[in-house]
Amino acid sequence: MIQEIMQFVSRNTFVSLTWVVLFVAVIVMTFRGLLSKTKVIVRSQAITMINKEDAVVVDLRSREEFRKGHIIDSINLTPSEIKDNNLGELEKHKQKPVIVVSASGMESGKPAEHLAQHGFEKVFVLKEGIAGWAGENLPLARGKK
Repeated sequence: MIQEIMQFVSRNTFVSLTWVVLFVAVIVMTFRGLLSKTKVIVRSQAITMINKEDAVVVDLRSREEFRKGHIIDSINLTPSEIKDNNLGELEKHKQKPVIVVSASGMESGKPAEHLAQHGFEKVFVLKEGIAGWAGENLPLARGKK
């Protein structure tokens, strides 16, 4: 059996190396997720947290995008404001759950980690961001707030 594996590896070096790299990547990503101070949540979890735990939503999009439609009562902060610890009214919500929202959910990771580093205890990232929220026809507010 081991001899057959060694023959396969020697004959298919590229395929074998690709599988090893993918396997290591999966392990690294799994441990990174387990050790992360932030967690990715789905819309139903976000709704429950907003309604039952008084979660605060932080919208990372530009001011213009925010005005076109945002989750009700969300706070608009850019990633650079968060990185620079320029948190304004969010500062008083360190003990509450904070849900970080971007356009697609892909841009939320770093800002969420920065919030955790700035002392926020429960930081979450909304999977699929505003695109997913709007795609489910969930309510959006328009204007500044």
